[in-house]
Amino acid sequence: MSQFNERAKEWDQLDRRVLGAQKIAQAIKEKIVLEKSMEILDFGVGTGLLGFEIAASVQQVYGVDTAEGMLKKLQEKNSKNKDKKIIPIHQDIIKVPLKQKFDGIISSMTLHHIEDIEAFFHTAYKLLKHNGFLALADLQSENGTFHSDNTTVHHFGFSEKELYTTALQAGFTAPTIEKIHTITKPHGDFGVFLLTARR
Repeated sequence: MSQFNERAKEWDQLDRRVLGAQKIAQAIKEKIVLEKSMEILDFGVGTGLLGFEIAASVQQVYGVDTAEGMLKKLQEKNSKNKDKKIIPIHQDIIKVPLKQKFDGIISSMTLHHIEDIEAFFHTAYKLLKHNGFLALADLQSENGTFHSDNTTVHHFGFSEKELYTTALQAGFTAPTIEKIHTITKPHGDFGVFLLTARR
């Protein structure tokens, strides 16, 4: 994850990245009733672009990431935010699961960097309370050109059928997948979906 450590300082400076997080947060709020009593885990929190958008609607957001540089940037933003702070967790929760249970798990553009997708869904299921929700945004299937460097990329997006089946096999109920955003780059447009499901 050294690539993400190096990119953390300028991560928030890309307008389309900030806009994407806002679009994803809006889509989550339209699909899920967020409550002030909820404790939410942001998987692959990065600098907190999605987590801070959700934080105002819930009791607490915990942000887990394997890139120390991203969490350092997150802590800088925490120090400037008096109202809502994200509690950072530096851990690979697929290899070393958390003991805490959550009301919901959110994630933005992280899944395609995870090698074992089935392991992620099983981990997420175990981390959720009864009827807890999963809200996961990532790329629709693409041709491998979304990233200029695919060093940390394990999947060139995902097909809806693939993720729908994986979610069901992990124990989730009522998974739904819909396109919520398009990321436009000079060489093409890339669709972003939101998968939601319940434990």
